[in-house]
Amino acid sequence: MSGKLKITWKKSAIGYPQDQKDTLKALGFRRLYSTIEKEDNPSVRGMIFKVRHLVEVEKV
Repeated sequence: MSGKLKITWKKSAIGYPQDQKDTLKALGFRRLYSTIEKEDNPSVRGMIFKVRHLVEVEKV
């Protein structure tokens, strides 16, 4: 895997476990509907997998 991923936070984390909220913060999100770019690597993929129901991912 190489390149970048464009990740958009699409759904509120209210009502979900604290560890999922912490994962969104660890990815770098500050507010809903924001978009970030991250390197495509296994650790980022693991974080995305944990909150896959809250975010949308595109390859850049």
